[in-house]
Amino acid sequence: VQLAESGGGSVQPGGSLRLSCAASGWFYSSHCMGWFRQAPGKEREGVAAIFSDGTTTYADSVKGRFTISEDKDKNTLYLQMDSLKPDDAAMYYCAAREGYTSNWGRAPRANDFVYWGQGTQVTVSS
Repeated sequence: VQLAESGGGSVQPGGSLRLSCAASGWFYSSHCMGWFRQAPGKEREGVAAIFSDGTTTYADSVKGRFTISEDKDKNTLYLQMDSLKPDDAAMYYCAAREGYTSNWGRAPRANDFVYWGQGTQVTVSS
């Protein structure tokens, strides 16, 4: 499975960005995908995940501001980020795992996923 993120950039606090992740090479019809971020000097943090049944889960820090979605016809994952804060600045990564996955009821963790993209940078500053 290959993943390619896009859509990062620089935005002022309170602004919005939409990240995209183009996926290819699926072997199984069911899968789970997620978004992670990593700021300099910090551990990789799970932001959101979307499961095989279409349900979602989010980190507490982004609930109500970020929305994960997937267009299966386009094999593309999205992360709509609104009301951005300086603390949201990081490299954002797309991740995936194949096979049917039920909602974990918690934010995603890095070891939940097998496949990773190269990342797209998000900067939030005035």
